Amino acid sequence: MLRVLAVDDEKPLLEELLYLLRSDPRVHSAEGASDATGALRRITRALEGGPEGADGIDVVFLDIHMAGLTGLDIARLLAGFARPPLIVFVTAHEGFAVQAFDLKAVDYVLKPVRPERLAEAVRRVCAQLGRTQEAVESTADRADRADRAEWGHRALHPAPVPRRPGPEVTIADRTPDQIAVELGGVTRFVAIADIAYVEAQGDYARLYTDEGSHLVRIPLSTLEERWAARGFVRIHRRHLVALGRIDELRLDAGTTSVRVGSAELQVSRRHARELRELLMRQATG
Repeated sequence: MLRVLAVDDEKPLLEELLYLLRSDPRVHSAEGASDATGALRRITRALEGGPEGADGIDVVFLDIHMAGLTGLDIARLLAGFARPPLIVFVTAHEGFAVQAFDLKAVDYVLKPVRPERLAEAVRRVCAQLGRTQEAVESTADRADRADRAEWGHRALHPAPVPRRPGPEVTIADRTPDQIAVELGGVTRFVAIADIAYVEAQGDYARLYTDEGSHLVRIPLSTLEERWAARGFVRIHRRHLVALGRIDELRLDAGTTSVRVGSAELQVSRRHARELRELLMRQATG
C-alpha cells in the first residue's frame, strides 16, 4: 500500500486532495505539506531513512505553481537521488506537461481533481511500483479504512466557529432555494436559508451553517450579488452575512463586530454604517 505526500500551497485544495487519497484503499498513509520548504524537509527525512524506512514515501502528488520553489524545481532536485519517490503532478495548468514527463513524472492530473482521475493516477503509481492495483484488505482493514474516511469527512466539515480550510468543490443551483456542494464526488444540497454567513477564501467561499461548513468554488462577490435579495449583506471584504442571523451588534473602542451564533465577525468601517441602518430598519419593521 502506498505512502503518499501531497504538496499544494492552496490549503483548501490540499485538504480535498488528502481526503480523496485517504479514501483510496490502495493508500496506506497520506501526509500534506503546504509549501515547498516543508515538502523538502519531509522528503529529505524519507530519503535519509531509505524507501523501506519508517518515514519512507512512495509517491509525491505535487502542485507546480507555489511560492518559492515550484513543483518542477522540487522534481529536478529529487531526480539527483538514486531512489527518489515517484512524482505525480497535480496542477491547474496544461502547459507544463512536456517538462513534467521529461522529469519522469508518472502522471499529470489537472485541477479541479476528479476522484476517478485521481484513482487512475494511483493505479499508475501502483503499476510502476510493481504492486497490485487492487488492495487486498481484511474485514478489519476495511473497517479501519471506513473509519479513516469518516474522520477525513468530519475534519473537512468543522463546526461553524473554527474556520479551517476544506475541500475544493463545484457549485450549481438545484432550485433557487438550494446550492449544490460536492465533496469527493458526492453532491449535497444545502438550503440557502440554512446558511448563516459566508467567508471568502481566495477564489473560493466557505458557507457556514449550524451543522458545519462547505467550500464552493465561487468568489464571494458573486454570492453577494446573487443573494442580496435573500438578505445577505457584505460586512467585510472577507464576510457576507445573512441579516436575519445576526444576534448582536457590538461597538468597542471604535470597532464594530457582529455575533452570528457562536462566531464573532469583524465589520469593516466601510460597511459599519450601512449595516447599522439595515439592522435598525429590520428592528422597526
